[in-house]
Amino acid sequence: MILLANSLTTPAIGTLVWSALIFGLFFLILTKFAWKPILAAVKARDEMIRSSLESAEKAREEMLKLKSDNEAILRKAREEREVILKEAREVRDKLISEAKGKASEEAEKLVEKARAGIESEKRKALSEIHEQVASISVEIASRLLGEKLKQTGEQEKLIDNYLKEIDFNKN
Repeated sequence: MILLANSLTTPAIGTLVWSALIFGLFFLILTKFAWKPILAAVKARDEMIRSSLESAEKAREEMLKLKSDNEAILRKAREEREVILKEAREVRDKLISEAKGKASEEAEKLVEKARAGIESEKRKALSEIHEQVASISVEIASRLLGEKLKQTGEQEKLIDNYLKEIDFNKN
């Protein structure tokens, strides 16, 4: 045990020479065959990472540009929507006012027509009353005088003239 521990802490000169020779030979073999491909792989990976970072930066810039473009498009669309809504409200208000005007005109016409009808009926009723009063007057007069008046056109004209002088529109 002591012998083994002593040989590890103080190696022999031959062991050192052989170790150095083997290490140098191994270093030359690695330099000749493995070092170039390893460096090339590291360089390629470094280039790939750099190009990926550049692509990511370009993509980020394009995203920012697209985002600003989208915001501009949305803003423009909102403005157009407001203009369209404003026009629609104006058209709606115009149609409503036109409809109200037409309805007022129609209502006015109906009222005028009703007034004319009422006036016509009033005249007709007054004429009928006029005729009834005339016949009743003739009847009363004939009874009062005790004789029946002749039904000639002159007597009726005379009665009509008297009745026209009476104003029925007082009430």
